[in-house]
Amino acid sequence: MLTPTNPRVQFVRTSTNDIMARTFAPINWVVPGYISEGFLVLAGRQKLGKTWLAIDMALAVAVGGVAMGSIPCEQSDVLYIDMENGPRRIQSRINTLFPDERNRPDLSRLEWVTEAPQLNDGFVGELERWRQSVSEPRFVIIDVLQRIKPPGSMARNAYENDYSTWAPLQHWATANGIAVLGLHHTKKGGAEDPLEALSGSNGLGACADTTLVLDSDQNGKTLYVRGRDVEEKETALIFAGGFWTILGEAADVRRSDERIAIIAALIDHGAPMTPAEISSATGKPNGNVRQLLYKMARAGEVHKAGNSRYWVEPSNPGNSD
Repeated sequence: MLTPTNPRVQFVRTSTNDIMARTFAPINWVVPGYISEGFLVLAGRQKLGKTWLAIDMALAVAVGGVAMGSIPCEQSDVLYIDMENGPRRIQSRINTLFPDERNRPDLSRLEWVTEAPQLNDGFVGELERWRQSVSEPRFVIIDVLQRIKPPGSMARNAYENDYSTWAPLQHWATANGIAVLGLHHTKKGGAEDPLEALSGSNGLGACADTTLVLDSDQNGKTLYVRGRDVEEKETALIFAGGFWTILGEAADVRRSDERIAIIAALIDHGAPMTPAEISSATGKPNGNVRQLLYKMARAGEVHKAGNSRYWVEPSNPGNSD
């Protein structure tokens, strides 16, 4: 039954020409190429360094520094809602990153909250109170999302519960041009598609404007990004001393590692090798080795040594001439 407080929602139609004639503000990037306005999820296995990565970004924005070692960020106000660690551990992490207090930057624009209501019990209202209290609110981090998630409804399935739970947070972030980054866990065993690796139903990933997945395997640590306003990418990272640093595009870094492995195999062998021999020595597929050797030869990284063999120098070590 329709009531004055629950009126019928009617379509408001807009022609394509009117839409195309409008001028929209550019996307509000907080960490360019990775974190933009809207609701974002950063997922990964436990103890992989998600909190350190979130702190890295938070500090870069709060002081107008660089995130992940190389991405300049515009200075603005940041709210970090940390319900996992507490003030003592927060202080310890900041001391790890800035051990010399005399050289520590002004961190007053990064504020912390260690207790918060659940999402259906005033959480968005508290976000709004923060937004109105600072001059340039642009970045909120929630560590972790599970701590503010209310119980679901028995009348809905898991997908419906998750989507309806996070929709108010996504709406607030988008309406105010603020990036809200929620930390989350991935499933044990992972998944072929990184977005399928998020713990729980697919409702969270569907509601999020951008999803970032932090992972680690035999090739090293990577940050996968996919979203509505961000270009899909997979970045290779290194983590040391509390700092995350971008190494480059994951595919390029892995290719460089394969080249290093090929050169190491040649030097270790001490004589020119065929692609099949190199494949056996490195454990890489024969076809991949052949393609990479062709590119390396063109780049002058290896040299043909006759009989389809390759060596690291123009001269053959077994040729006295």
